[in-house]
Amino acid sequence: MTRLRHEDLVRSVWEGLELPGTTADYHFLLQGAVTELWSRRKREPAGLRMAETFGYLDLALLEAVPRTAWRNIDHPNDGFLRITSLERLVSMLEREGALREALALSRRAQRFGDHYRSEELEAKVAALDEELR
Repeated sequence: MTRLRHEDLVRSVWEGLELPGTTADYHFLLQGAVTELWSRRKREPAGLRMAETFGYLDLALLEAVPRTAWRNIDHPNDGFLRITSLERLVSMLEREGALREALALSRRAQRFGDHYRSEELEAKVAALDEELR
């Protein structure tokens, strides 16, 4: 089976988002694309830009319709599923040195669970702020 080039993968994601579907369909499409583009980062680094775009789009979707990521639709208090697109996006921003953006994203994502909180990232930003004083 031939693997799609990142440009073709990106095009297929945009086309998939135009098709009728549920928010869960769109979330898993976006999350899958982020995961795939991230896994190709060494061979196709140009795809990282779209991984970031899709990650933020997925977050916006989940913020608009949080029940999409509920573990149990009948019991919202059971919490949320693991959202790997958010984890990848925070990691990507941190690796790029965009620490404040990574921290802001981490804080936005905390509504989906405390495991998106990074004390290490908070400490890095605090240390950076201290250096700038």
